[in-house]
Amino acid sequence: MKVIVVVGGVISGVGKGIVTASIGKILQQYGFTTTAVKIDPYINVDAGTLRPTEHGEVWVTDDGGEIDQDLGNYERFLGYDIPKRNNMTTGQIYKELIDKERRGEFLGQTVEVIPEVPNEIKRRIREASKKPDGSEYDFVLVEVGGTIGDYQNMPYLFATKSLEIEMGWENVAHVLVTYLPVPDNIGEMKTKPTQQAIHMLNETGIFPDFVLCRAIKPLDEPRKRKIQQNANVDADNIISAPDIKTIYRVPLNLERDDLGKKILHRMKMQPKKTPDWTKWKNLVEKIESPAREIKVAMVGKYVDIGDFSLTDSYISVNEALKHAGAHNNASVKIEWIDSKQFEKDSSSLEKLSGYSGIIVPGGFGSSGIEGKISAIKYARENKIPFLGLCYGLQLAVVEYARHVCKLQDANSTEVNPQTKNPVIDIIITQKEILEKGQYGGTMRLGAYAAVLRENTKVLELYKRTGRMEKDRAKMSSLKDFQKGVLHGSNLVLERHRHRFEVNPRFVEQIETAGFVFSGHHERLDGTMLMEFGELPGHPFFVGTQAHPEFKSSLEDPSPLFFGFIEACARRAGA
Repeated sequence: MKVIVVVGGVISGVGKGIVTASIGKILQQYGFTTTAVKIDPYINVDAGTLRPTEHGEVWVTDDGGEIDQDLGNYERFLGYDIPKRNNMTTGQIYKELIDKERRGEFLGQTVEVIPEVPNEIKRRIREASKKPDGSEYDFVLVEVGGTIGDYQNMPYLFATKSLEIEMGWENVAHVLVTYLPVPDNIGEMKTKPTQQAIHMLNETGIFPDFVLCRAIKPLDEPRKRKIQQNANVDADNIISAPDIKTIYRVPLNLERDDLGKKILHRMKMQPKKTPDWTKWKNLVEKIESPAREIKVAMVGKYVDIGDFSLTDSYISVNEALKHAGAHNNASVKIEWIDSKQFEKDSSSLEKLSGYSGIIVPGGFGSSGIEGKISAIKYARENKIPFLGLCYGLQLAVVEYARHVCKLQDANSTEVNPQTKNPVIDIIITQKEILEKGQYGGTMRLGAYAAVLRENTKVLELYKRTGRMEKDRAKMSSLKDFQKGVLHGSNLVLERHRHRFEVNPRFVEQIETAGFVFSGHHERLDGTMLMEFGELPGHPFFVGTQAHPEFKSSLEDPSPLFFGFIEACARRAGA
């Protein structure tokens, strides 16, 4: 295998994840197999217990990992499922070493940071290089979170330098992603922070092979020469990476500087095939220059930190909408609406009539819940396309139970544990887990199989988009409890992250009133869990207990998002 290490200089959040995903995509176009690993230097074992304000969205893998959102970018670009082992945290490293020491596996030796921590890091990188069949990927891209100046990153930089020594210079390359500011009071792009970042990286024994320069505008020749002269980096390997309209343009931009060929030359390799970017370019152009615009309301509880709002909490939903929009030749304009405003002023619901569709995304807690329920009722009664994700499905069930089934106090026990009509309730196994205080990694997590019902909108969409055939091929790799009890061939996979479910006691009553549960997962103990729900006769009213946004990519959009945007376009008359 070949290893490409991506590190950041100057500031975090500069786009290392997109660069890593883009390099992987470029190498795929040259005929190579690629995978990517994200290193997070925090002591948390995973991202499952982190607030969105701390680290953005929690990404869920097929095998039940709660990890960094950058793995979502890897999957969206590379187009295949990445396992949870491809996310490495300092907490995982130290937990593994301490557990081994407690088991006596060090045979009485003193356990030191050097060499044990770097050795464990290298072992995990090598493990991530293996495919399910035991063979190796051609390239493993390793993104180190944060910046090179963070002391938490020292063990990881030490480990990647050690890999270079062990594997040989031609098998390990380093990419530095850095930011070049243009201060308003100066009006000139400044290279000094980048020079200092390179010098700090040099102090660890690492000399970057490529420097990708992020900035609000393209890097010009004078700046490139200044970096070359002051940091001893070949000017040909100083790559301009300016701000662009869509992240999916990044690999195309990097290829304008022949980054793929330069990486292969650095690693003494020849292309296996000639890149064909036709499909990718076509979709990118539809995102940048769409034939129509669709306005969608995202109704939720939004995460503020100080004076800033963090929409990264729903990054996968945003990207899934872009994918579906590209395949419908439409731009999706997302407007964020705080559901609490509907609780303060019910007349403000009228603003929803100006949107082509309404989404209620996943979430936790009781804040803004009644406002979300009001928005769902408005979408149902006014025939506005609606998509409910996880909590969105649960609240759609609550709304229908209250206003159609006339169960006036219907609610989720997450919101009101004393409700007489708990149409949404926590399952017994989750109650037992919470009673023991086991919060990390214990939700219903990962990909679960669902059986879809005949003559439903959900089944039609999964068939029409070709997703059903792909999901059936993956079914054998699931654990038995994730497969559940399977019936027939209408099987699909979607990822989950929740503790509460539609209460089986109320399913028949709700369906008798006209709501259709269009897919279910049957547990091995016979418990029926509702996975999808829809409203016949409505232009588009669909909810899912899953998070289909986690399995959407630019070239293979989520069936539910595709159908939602299709319905939105019809409502807009576009």
